Amino acid sequence: MMQLAVWAQSGLKTGDVAPQFTVTDNLGKTISLKALLKTNKAVLLFFYRGQWCPYCNKHIQQLQDSLQLLTAKGAYVLGVTPETGDNINKTIEKTHASFSIVHDKDYRVMKAYDVNFAMDAAMVAKYKTYGIDLERNNGNTDNVLPVPATYLIDKSGKIIYVQFDKDYRKRASVAAILQKL
Repeated sequence: MMQLAVWAQSGLKTGDVAPQFTVTDNLGKTISLKALLKTNKAVLLFFYRGQWCPYCNKHIQQLQDSLQLLTAKGAYVLGVTPETGDNINKTIEKTHASFSIVHDKDYRVMKAYDVNFAMDAAMVAKYKTYGIDLERNNGNTDNVLPVPATYLIDKSGKIIYVQFDKDYRKRASVAAILQKL
């Protein structure tokens, strides 16, 4: 019953044209998908819930551990999250992530890739019992999270690999991503 909000999202599919976006990353750098695709073979775009999520941190750590393999094959790694800059810094402290991470404040990127969903009041209350305060973490009151999803976008702007699973424990493996590069 509590998963209903998530079920509405289906994410983009392999073969879809990746929606263009321009954002500012955690270091204040302007990032445009169009510009990234001009200078890289591919963009690995992934969405994560927040620094409080152990599955997110594990996935980010795996991407960081394999970053040289990914960049050697021409991939630019970009993380997108609804969490604030201070909390992105906590994620970086925990995972040592050295790639760009974007605070998707208005959920523009999350909505474009159809991964955003609003948690219902019961789920928000349940998370608070775990010590997770989404309002404080995301700096707003609408309790929007992404389905943790990973998209690999090729030079032509097409999505060539998708990992989209409503079970937040399941993430794209680095091996699967490297196979597509």
